[in-house]
Formats: sequence, structure tokens, C-alpha cells
Amino acid sequence: MPNRAETGVWVSLIAYLFLSTTKVSLGYLLSSQALTADGLNNVTDVLAAIGVLIGLRIARKPRDEDHPYGHSRAESISALIASFIMATIGLEVLQSGIRTAWQGRTTPPELSAAWIALGCAGVMLAVFAYTRYLAHRTRSNALGAVSKDNLSDALVSIGAAAGIIGSQWGLSWLDPVAAILVGLIILRTAWGIFKEMSHLLTDGFHEGELSRYRSTMEEIKGVKSVVDLKGRLQGNEVILDAVIEVDRDLTVEESHRITEILESELARKHQVRQAHIHVEPDGPDNS
Repeated sequence: MPNRAETGVWVSLIAYLFLSTTKVSLGYLLSSQALTADGLNNVTDVLAAIGVLIGLRIARKPRDEDHPYGHSRAESISALIASFIMATIGLEVLQSGIRTAWQGRTTPPELSAAWIALGCAGVMLAVFAYTRYLAHRTRSNALGAVSKDNLSDALVSIGAAAGIIGSQWGLSWLDPVAAILVGLIILRTAWGIFKEMSHLLTDGFHEGELSRYRSTMEEIKGVKSVVDLKGRLQGNEVILDAVIEVDRDLTVEESHRITEILESELARKHQVRQAHIHVEPDGPDNS
């Protein structure tokens, strides 16, 4: 599965290398700040994709003495670093667009810049569809972040094209305004990735997911109640820690059998393959 996640990142990386070179060079040539800003956005994506690839490679390393749970969190760390890179260039694009809009410009960019931007948007929409599919199949957080960035890039290119087209009708200020919007979209995407990865790295877990797991556990015959349930993500693997109550008259073997059924159902219904279940006897004497 990790190999498929890497394939998705490689597809994005190759697309970004091609698009960033095309947009930046033609953006300068055709005097379009919006297209140039769009290309600089893709430069951040190249750097981010390289960081994600490194993270995925580290995440595949087996357990060792210093990492008894493995290295899977390197994947989330790489996505977090990618968000910092995106934010840095996003601020630069925003500053450049504001400066140009403030100074004013009289010469609109070439209309061909708009068609280039739209063609690039089509490429990124295709890449987004592919990486989103792979992210779902591999349950890779890092590739999920990459796919969101792919969609953001497609929307950025469409916005850049709209600004360039508008500037042809005497609204030359639309091109730098489109560049400003590109910068804001880059920053918004960076913040979304940063927020999600920070949540994961601090052992945050969505309450809705725990409710689903709890419902499944309470349906198992022999489980009197789920006293406590905690979850966290280790890379793309869900780890659950649960305390359940069973009939106090059950033998150790019978109680253990219930935990095996629980683990099997969690894996079958929710793809949770690491569940640590502690059994307690029910009744008023329970301590």
C-alpha cells in the first residue's frame, strides 16, 4: 500500500515540475502576474511533494529500539513541513500582488496566458482525481493532503485565468487582484493542512469516529458496556484503547474470546487492526 501512495505523490511531483516551469516562464513572457503567481504556487508544491516522498519512505522503516511503534508518524510530519513551505511562498505571492495592485498597471497581460492557465487547471483536476482515489485506497494522510493541494491548484489556475480574461476588457487591475487571491488560496490550503496534521500529531481524534467504533463494540454478544474508549492515529493506522465490562461469572478464556471477536469486527467493519482491550467484570463490586 505505501508504494501506491508514493506513486500518487510521484504523479503530482512530475505534473508540478512541468506546470511550474511552464507558468513561471510564460507568465513573465506574457506579462501576467496572475499566471506567474500560479507558477510559484506550483514551485511550493514541488518542494512539498519532495518532503512528502521523504516522509513516506521514512514511514516504511520497520520498528526499532527507539521507535517501538514504527516510523509512520513521519508521514504526518512531512505534510506539516509541506504546509510551512506553502505558507512561506503564499505570503510572498500575496505581498507581490498587493504591491502591484497598489502601484497600478496599464498594460494587460496577453490573452493566451488565460488559455495556458485553463489548460493547466485541466491537468491538475485529472491529477486530483487520481491522487484522491489512491489516498482513499491507501488511507494515507500525506497523500490526502497532496490531493487537497491538487484541487486547490486547479482552482487557483481557474481564478488566474478569470483575472487575465477580465484584464482584457480594460480592467487591468484584475490580473494583480487574481494574484492576491492566489496567495490567499495558498495560505488557506497551508493552514488547512497544518491544522489537520497538528491535530493528528497531538493525538487528536474525531469524536464521531469513536462513536461508530463504540456502537460496533456494544453490538457484540457478551459486552455489557464500553466503559472507556480512546483512539489515536499512528500514521494511517488507527489504534484503539478500550475498557469493556463483561459478566463477572465468565472464565478468563470466555472473556478473551469476546475480545477476539471485538478485534475481528473492528477490523472487518472499520479497518481497525490495532485494538488494545481491557476486560473488567460487571457489577457493583467493580473497582
